Order: sequence, then structure tokens, then C-alpha cells
Amino acid sequence: MKKFLVLGVLFILPIVAYLFFASGIHNFAKLPIIEKDIPELNFTNEVKLQDKITVLGFLGTTIERDGGDLFNLNQKIFKSFRDFDDFQFVYLVPNTIDDEELKSVLDEISLLTDISNWYFIKTSQENINTTFESLKSPYTLSQDGGSPYIFILDKDRSLRGRDDDEDYGVLYGYDSSDIAELANKMKDDVKIILAEYRLALKKNNAERKN
Repeated sequence: MKKFLVLGVLFILPIVAYLFFASGIHNFAKLPIIEKDIPELNFTNEVKLQDKITVLGFLGTTIERDGGDLFNLNQKIFKSFRDFDDFQFVYLVPNTIDDEELKSVLDEISLLTDISNWYFIKTSQENINTTFESLKSPYTLSQDGGSPYIFILDKDRSLRGRDDDEDYGVLYGYDSSDIAELANKMKDDVKIILAEYRLALKKNNAERKN
């Protein structure tokens, strides 16, 4: 009997410990602020960053390359969090993009999920460059005016990421072409920031009742 008890403890304890610490990450951790005061998208009335949790991306004119990244994001990130009211995807798109090609990709994605909270804002490359540079990341835009990197902005227009990432040190954005990075890093970080706002909302509601 003792032998089975010891084996049971040895088997169950690591699982319990893992579940405790895994849930603790999302209950108590905060996703670090990397940059503050990212400018509002004043060149469009279609969408705003303020008061929304935004995944911000930069879609180049090479849709055949970026289309796969959009599918990755839909499968690994958006589908898991689409029911959160204040969660949105915003992509800045060069004016010179092929509209029919973009529509074809979006039509395919819309067959898999509701993309009503996805916004593709056509604007000048100058506006795209200015917004990208405001993030102060180490990345650069590609020749087609886009980037595989996507960024998490909170409701106060602050850039969120990691300041002690094991691979990069400071993680400003996430490579949407890297499925492992989306699944293992970005998904976890989106969970954390959504949990922050859920906890804040519960706290505010509790204080109002008191």
C-alpha cells in the first residue's frame, strides 16, 4: 500500500504543480509594457486603437506570401479569442494592393471563422511607415511595404510584449510566419492581457456594488 501511495504522490504532484503555476501565470502576471503612447490611426475613421485590445499588422502587396500568415493567425490566435468584445485585428495595407487578390484571401478565411473584427485599412505607405516606426521595434518593413511581425497593443495604445524572453530578450512583436511562435508565445501573451482586463472589470464591478 505504501508503495502505491508513494508512486501516486510522485506521479500526481508534478501535474498539480504544473497546473498551479500554469494557471498562476494567467491569474497574476502582467504582460510588460514595451512602448507607450503609440499614435492613434488618425488617417482613418473606420477603426480606432484606443479602448481596444489590438493585434496590429502590416500587410504588404505580396498577398501570396502574407495570405499564409493570415491563416496562421486565424487558426492559432483569433479563433481562440474572437468572443472577447474588445479584441480586434487591424492590418495597414498599401494603397497599391491588389483588391481582388486581397478579397480572395479574406473570402477564404471568412469560410473558417467570423472576421467581422478584422480591419484592413488602405492608406499611404508614408502612414504605414510612420505607424511602424512609432513602435520602435528592431524590425524593418520589407520591400513590399509589409512585415511578418505583428504587435499587441492594449486599450491605452501601449505596446505589450516580453522584456525577458528566453530567445530575444525583449520581444516587441511576433513572427506570424512562425506557427510555433504564435502557438507557444503569442497565444499565451494574449491570454495574459485579456485576463488583466477581465480581472480589472470584475474588480470595478465589485467596487461599484460596495
